[in-house]
Amino acid sequence: MDYKAFRQDIRAWLEANCPASMRTPAKQEEQVWGGRNIKFPSPDAKLWFERCVEKGYCVPDWPVEYGGAGFDTEQTRIFKSEMRKLGCRAPQVNLGIWMSGPAILEFGTEEQKREHLPKIARGEIRWCQGYSEPGAGSDLAGLQTRAVADGDDFIINGSKIWTSYADESDWIYCLVRTDPDAPKRDGITFLLFDMASAGVEAKPIELITGERHFCQTFFDNVRVPQKNALGVINQGWTVAKRVLEFERNMMSDLGSETGSNVEPREAALHYIGKDNSGAISDVILRDAIARHEIQKRAFDVTQQRMIDEFTNGAGNMNTALIFKYCGTEEEKRKFELLLKIMGEQGLGWRDHQHFTESELNTTIEWMGAKTHTIAGGTSEIQLNIIAKRALGLPGVLS
Repeated sequence: MDYKAFRQDIRAWLEANCPASMRTPAKQEEQVWGGRNIKFPSPDAKLWFERCVEKGYCVPDWPVEYGGAGFDTEQTRIFKSEMRKLGCRAPQVNLGIWMSGPAILEFGTEEQKREHLPKIARGEIRWCQGYSEPGAGSDLAGLQTRAVADGDDFIINGSKIWTSYADESDWIYCLVRTDPDAPKRDGITFLLFDMASAGVEAKPIELITGERHFCQTFFDNVRVPQKNALGVINQGWTVAKRVLEFERNMMSDLGSETGSNVEPREAALHYIGKDNSGAISDVILRDAIARHEIQKRAFDVTQQRMIDEFTNGAGNMNTALIFKYCGTEEEKRKFELLLKIMGEQGLGWRDHQHFTESELNTTIEWMGAKTHTIAGGTSEIQLNIIAKRALGLPGVLS
């Protein structure tokens, strides 16, 4: 494979096909979420989505027969690199791309792959995740949502909490207890089912930011075919752990489109100003900014090393645990730093008279950054798992 020529071809295609308006950071309301009720914020967003779907570029590393581009690991890395260089937005946002799709690729039957993967690639179905429960958060294996066999079906009863966008999603991948007498990490099954099924209800929860994308989801005698189990019935914990690895890897990305468009250095130049030598005038903030930029550079280089290791067949999925912890903690520190730099201008809340839209968004993102250290497993839980699985320390986590 001539990767140099491949890079040139990808760059040329992106330059010719990605509209200029799609080469800017996307605000949350401008993201294109796939699904039955897919909406486009602009004609350019629709055009960019359709062009990427046609080429399989929403899921470039998936096989062609499932709607992908069939790229190998290095081709995928090059594609994503060229997307970043041009500032291209993701053509669609979907948990199916990040989590359920990769799980179906790894554990699904051929029938399941052909049923679900092309619909994800084409943005036809939007997915949500049914993991946490009111009594089973960090101790996820303590879940109590029950699925009782009834002929060829399961009958599901229980509830899930913090189900992101459940009220707008089409399908859910859900952990249910199918053998209540088994040890808690056994007797769990990973089920896929339609959110339009009778007995499913999603109730939004308002967050401190004013957003309502989290839901509590209730299941009241929901009937799901047993063939919808992904992997082996009663052995869903294996699939669940793999999906958590996908989730942590996704959350580790500090440069996600949902992040702030403002970096601490440029914010400091705007709010603090320069001294006579041209450096940021506040020495303490200057040191904090340098530390953040060093951490960010080290994170990016280490992440690239991990990609290279996987390309060469020497990768270790324990690194996803470390990246999730480091990435979300550094993101939180970044927003703390931004608010220090902004001073009084970081106190805004829905007040467009005294604060700019960028300042208001940064304050909201400061709140949101704290939730990222909780979602997908709290930082404290991550450290325990890293100690046990990556470092092999005894007696840390059962």
